[in-house]
Amino acid sequence: MVSRAEREEDSSHVQSNRIMKKAFASEPSGQPVSSSAGIAEGLARAIHEHRLAPGTKLGEDDIGDVYGVSRTVVRAALQELAHDKLVDIRRHRGAFVAQPSIREAREVFEARALLEPRTARSAAERARAADVALLRAHIEAEHRALDDRDIGAALRLSGLFHVEISKIADQHIIARFIEGLIAQSSLIIALYWQRASALCEQHAHHALLEAIAANDGARAEELMQSHLIDVLSALDLRDRPVHDVSLKEVLLGRD
Repeated sequence: MVSRAEREEDSSHVQSNRIMKKAFASEPSGQPVSSSAGIAEGLARAIHEHRLAPGTKLGEDDIGDVYGVSRTVVRAALQELAHDKLVDIRRHRGAFVAQPSIREAREVFEARALLEPRTARSAAERARAADVALLRAHIEAEHRALDDRDIGAALRLSGLFHVEISKIADQHIIARFIEGLIAQSSLIIALYWQRASALCEQHAHHALLEAIAANDGARAEELMQSHLIDVLSALDLRDRPVHDVSLKEVLLGRD
């Protein structure tokens, strides 16, 4: 007979594989994409994985060529990303990957420090076995990405770990705020990180997981607070130059 521990391990492995497939899904390769939502998702992924740096110009023609769609569809996708604060649309100049200022970077992390610790407490108090398994699978997927030296995917998975905690807390309005802040944090880390710990210390997520698994709300709140302080301290909040990049090569997965 298969033990309960073995079943839980198998379940965690299956979830990890699913997450990794999503993280490493093939990038757009020129095949037509009919919806603006699909284009927005592809661009957001490239931004979150730091393949499109803050300040990069998002030419409508280039995007349209990659995805095989009209400029009208591309504009709708860019408007969606602008609503999510991932893209800045400048009159007579076009769309650019958002480039948060130092002040904005501090405000984003201040907002996260206000929301996420209490959310972590609520998540710990509500968490069930399935929730813990999902978080464990996220950590495993993040570690596998790091082992494969895919820092972009690891960063995105790290952010999703925080989003999942907010969902476990079952606070839908707050979860939406946190998801937006996490998206902006990805841009901030791309601009200002000075050491790899900005990605999220591996032990910090493990400690959070254990507190949530133990339904220890106070411990989860404390750990999240210190974790966010550590991430902020890993950022070098000084202006950096923006380097030229080929939009088509990034979206087509060419180095």
